[in-house]
Amino acid sequence: MSWRAEAVRPRLLLLGELRSAGPGLVGALIGVNLALGVLPVAFVVASSVMVGRLPAAIDAGPNSPAATGLLSAFAVAATLFLAQQALTPVQVALGELVRLRVDGAVHDRVIGAALGGTGIARMEDPAALDALADAARRLESNWETPGMGCAGLLALLARYVRLAGFALLVGVVVGWLPAVLLAVTTLLFRYGQRGGLRKYSQVWVAVTPLIRRGRYLRGLVLGPGAAKELRVFGLGSWLAERYERTYRDWLAPVWRARRRVYLWPYLGYTLVGLVIAVGVFTAIADAATAGITLTELALALQATVAALLLGEYYPEADSPSQFGMLVAGAVARFEHAMRPTALPPVAGPAALPPVAAAPAGPARVRSDRPDAGRPRADGPDPADVAEPTVRFDRVTFGYPGGGHDVLTDLDLTLPAGRCTALVGLNGAGKTTLVKLLARLHEPTAGTVRFGGVDIRDFDVAAWRRQIGVVFQDFVRYELSIADNVAFGAVHAPRDPDRIRRALHRADLADLLDGLPAGLETPLSRTYPDGVDLSGGQWQRVAIARALYGVECGARLLVLDEPTAALDVRAEAAFFSRFVALTRGVTSLLISHRFSSVRHADHIVVLADGRVVEEGDHETLVAADGRYAELFQLQAERFAAEPSGTAPDGGDR
Repeated sequence: MSWRAEAVRPRLLLLGELRSAGPGLVGALIGVNLALGVLPVAFVVASSVMVGRLPAAIDAGPNSPAATGLLSAFAVAATLFLAQQALTPVQVALGELVRLRVDGAVHDRVIGAALGGTGIARMEDPAALDALADAARRLESNWETPGMGCAGLLALLARYVRLAGFALLVGVVVGWLPAVLLAVTTLLFRYGQRGGLRKYSQVWVAVTPLIRRGRYLRGLVLGPGAAKELRVFGLGSWLAERYERTYRDWLAPVWRARRRVYLWPYLGYTLVGLVIAVGVFTAIADAATAGITLTELALALQATVAALLLGEYYPEADSPSQFGMLVAGAVARFEHAMRPTALPPVAGPAALPPVAAAPAGPARVRSDRPDAGRPRADGPDPADVAEPTVRFDRVTFGYPGGGHDVLTDLDLTLPAGRCTALVGLNGAGKTTLVKLLARLHEPTAGTVRFGGVDIRDFDVAAWRRQIGVVFQDFVRYELSIADNVAFGAVHAPRDPDRIRRALHRADLADLLDGLPAGLETPLSRTYPDGVDLSGGQWQRVAIARALYGVECGARLLVLDEPTAALDVRAEAAFFSRFVALTRGVTSLLISHRFSSVRHADHIVVLADGRVVEEGDHETLVAADGRYAELFQLQAERFAAEPSGTAPDGGDR
């Protein structure tokens, strides 16, 4: 790695973050730092003048003009010293303001990068996830932040202005060669400090995976999620031993790096610096014998010692700026990974000629293209579509970097106002289809149409307002139950009556009646008046969220395994009411349980990314194909279960 890439570029990247602090604040902090650089130099001059006037004042007595001159020099030196002391807290306060503004802007950018895209392709990319984890870990630190780094870099101004001033004094009094040697000695000490710190910080980057693993193990011990299994399986001592081993594994290279980058290089730099310093003091001694005044001698000695002390570690600048550069780099890597052009090319069929040169048929569109999912304020409004029929027309899709297509030339129609069930084995592409419908990904080829209009012509937000969805891996928000339901239609004014109605339709009336704070009850016992829900209750909350969206105008309901956490009786009760709940709504029901889909208006069997069978339950069973085979297998398994059991887990 070149010196420019290792030292210069990270500093430029960090300095670029100062734009978010504002020119006024940055200018004020630069001015304060420049003053803190000049004031110590002026103090050395004033105190040297005071030393030079001291013999004459002693000889002349306390009331003599010489004594008055000594007191004047003392007053100037004292004023300069007090000014320096007064400006130091101002420097700290302004640096804290810079930190807050820069860190706030960086946090906003990271959140914006994570949430900015309408799709989720880049949030599923391992490189982007690694960059996000690294940036988030560093931003959580109290001192390892870009804002601290920016304040630290500006604080270096004060130190190096002092060094330039002290070298200038030595040059004027003693000579320019000793002055240059003095500056080189101090900078050599500084190079040892910063070079060692830079290499040391790189070790922390290398051990990041071990640190992450240690934090994961610690989280298992300290968090409530694993508490039961840790005790039942007796994993406490094993985890403690593994955590200690992981801790030592990442500390060992850190300790080795400390010895390697600090001990021997420092000894070398110190020896060379001492030799040069001896030369500087020898030059001062020669100048003293040549007849320089006491004031000049004091000036040279003070400036030399003060300059050499500037070769030390700067607590206000060195670590904050060095580790701040690491954070800024991690944030930049994440932002780069989240750009559309950062993803690898889509493998396989996506590498086709341009559309203009392609034969007639559905256009192939990269799902990670820069304009994919871009809001289109000038497009049609999906709410104006008269007939909410969804049509997948020769849709092909493969995940970026996946190497194969998950869906291939898929043709599927979801009739308006009817319930279509989608069944198939794991990996058939069912959940991927839901992602395409919600525009979390864009088709590699083909189109998805709503009422005959390509859904890519709709504004993304407007389109998603037409969808109420229950994902298979739905989120359990540790917020109020009202929030959990109302998230199904954040665009609509919150309506407590609609929230209650959605909860009742999801069979949560009894739960709602027993909540200590009603709709405002947090769904976590870690909060006052909070409650914990069972898996089945959480699933009903997710269903209520989707039904609330329908209450607020959504005309398309998508349920991906909506009853996976319910027992058999609860599932049967839900689906016995499902038709009434979704009357007039275009519905897509995805389930592994064939007993759940038999009452759907239309059933589609998906295999290897294609529709292989479709029809109603009786027709498919009579056809004696794949649906009939899988339905018979599940029916036999349920028949073998003792009465009253829940093969797929209970609602508890």
